[in-house]
Amino acid sequence: MDAGTGPALAAAIAALATSRLLELRRSRANERLLRARGGRPVAGDVFPAFVALHVAFFLAIPAEVWLMGASPPPSWPLWLVLWVMGEGLRLASVRALGDRWTVRVFVIPGEARCRRGPYRLFAHPNYVGVMLELAAVPLLFGAWRTALIGSAVNLVLLGIRVRREEGALEAAEREVSSAAEAR
Repeated sequence: MDAGTGPALAAAIAALATSRLLELRRSRANERLLRARGGRPVAGDVFPAFVALHVAFFLAIPAEVWLMGASPPPSWPLWLVLWVMGEGLRLASVRALGDRWTVRVFVIPGEARCRRGPYRLFAHPNYVGVMLELAAVPLLFGAWRTALIGSAVNLVLLGIRVRREEGALEAAEREVSSAAEAR
């Protein structure tokens, strides 16, 4: 490992960990607000599996660099740009959802889904941002195994989560439609 890789890796891991901790704090506060408005978590959420994935991700990148000799490729600026784009998309998603954003899937019966910010363009921009992050950060340091395995596990978990989330959002939207028709 060259002299610059260690500090850069430590900075990247610290930035990711700080981001996740701040997100968890914000999520807990938003969950309290959502519950006060009648919000409920979606049954069968795979949140614990996502936690395990992200913990493993934080451990796997340095392990692949230090133990397997991964090093930043010449294309590292591309991966840095994709990471920043993913973070930007995630932050725009959090901002658009406001107090409805949580790390778990919550639905407020009778409220329509968000159609602001990047949600005007596609349904799950936060998840796309995370996908970019899970691929770009390891590839920034040449940790292609972590990128491949982490991305594959994330896609499986997202497939489960999105199906459950979409079903819950559609049910909430039906309640909005029913309430509007009753008036």
